[in-house]
Amino acid sequence: MKAFIKKEFLHIFRDYRSMVILFGMPLVMVLLFGFAITNDITNARIAVLDNSKDVVTRQIIQKLVSSGYFILENNITNQNEIENVFTRGKVKEVIVFESDFANKLITGGNANIQLILDASDPNTANIVTSYTSGIIASYSMELMKQRSIAPVNINIESRMYYNPELKSVYMFVPGIITVLLMLVSAMMTSISITREKEMGTMEALLVSPLKPFQIIIGKVMPYMVLSFINLVVILILARFVFMMPVAGSLTLLLAESLLFILMSLALGILISTISRTQQQAMLLSMFALMLPTILLSGFIFPIENMPAILQYLSHIMPSKWFIIIVKNIMLKGTGILYFWKETLIIIVMTMFFIVMSIKKFKIRLD
Repeated sequence: MKAFIKKEFLHIFRDYRSMVILFGMPLVMVLLFGFAITNDITNARIAVLDNSKDVVTRQIIQKLVSSGYFILENNITNQNEIENVFTRGKVKEVIVFESDFANKLITGGNANIQLILDASDPNTANIVTSYTSGIIASYSMELMKQRSIAPVNINIESRMYYNPELKSVYMFVPGIITVLLMLVSAMMTSISITREKEMGTMEALLVSPLKPFQIIIGKVMPYMVLSFINLVVILILARFVFMMPVAGSLTLLLAESLLFILMSLALGILISTISRTQQQAMLLSMFALMLPTILLSGFIFPIENMPAILQYLSHIMPSKWFIIIVKNIMLKGTGILYFWKETLIIIVMTMFFIVMSIKKFKIRLD
């Protein structure tokens, strides 16, 4: 028994893939879940339309920025700039001060502030509204204590862009599209090729007249068709069951989705080249795709709230860029001019995965 146990330990320690799964996965999962899963808001980018430009509005802006919850992205000069600010995708909230704000507040006891929010992520919009309202209410109390003036009331009106009813489905549908396309495309492709290896039929393919890229195309084509059918079904359900709008071009959405499917398929092929068994391919796909797609893509948890190292790590996640594209098309109705950088990133990733897959496949041919 002692010799048998020793043999099992040596077998595990000599297999670096098993070591990564045994020790690497729990460590990474603890760190990801510990730092990525948070609903707290930090460094939310805001814009300000100050029609008064008096000492009180400056003090409120300073109090918001110094709280650590907000970063002042820019100051805008008129209402027409608000739409453009939101379509760029960085700003979560625009704060609008009415004209003659300080005079109305101190002499009349009432002044108005309008909060306009990007509600494509309704949870974040609600939290940002709550934080902003709390800081403004705290300022009102401090103002009354410092100046010993009569009670003042700052009326706060909230307006939600892109999702006025704050439906959570507006946030989940883009994420669900991303997760399903990634998993069906990448995971199933990686498993299908490792299955050929386990069954011994890969040798027959390798000695056939087919070239590596032809084998790869033949393997991925069925999954591309199936993934596209999945996409159409999801969009139909989202539109007619959950009343999810498609404000932009449906053709553009389908084209971007096909690009993302192709990228996922290439990634699946790459995973299959470094996996010996279906089990390894499944674990690698789950570890490298599913968890990061959910945690580091901005699907559920805002990326800007995470530690800096996770924010940098999110840049290499294809799902992050695709979710931005889907939200821009479906909710904001913007064209490719507003997300051409994200599209270019996915194209580069797709080319990289394809080249690496063919290269690895050629090595196996040798």
